[in-house]
Amino acid sequence: MVLNAGKLDRRVQFRRAVLVDDGYGSVQEWHDHGDPIPAAKRDVSDAEKWQAAEVSASITTRFTVRWNSFTSDLDPKDRLICEGRDYNIVGIKETPERRRRMLELTCVARADQ
Repeated sequence: MVLNAGKLDRRVQFRRAVLVDDGYGSVQEWHDHGDPIPAAKRDVSDAEKWQAAEVSASITTRFTVRWNSFTSDLDPKDRLICEGRDYNIVGIKETPERRRRMLELTCVARADQ
């Protein structure tokens, strides 16, 4: 299912990791990357798993954004923030019907935080 450009009803912020020397070594700090942009949001699935005596929940969400020079530079090392929730980007693809017009980002977030 392709979301049309008229439904970009959310604002998302991307973050990119920057290595910073904290005096003991290099650590990652996440900084805003670009300005917030419009996006469509569709939750795909949710899951719970038990691992090492801990139960965690996650949600998989697909975001659709307009393709441009900024969004085409995004990669799975970046993060996406929507409505206060941090998402890890696990996949980026052009939508086949709207090549070079829209990108679909598959993202996963912890649902229990």
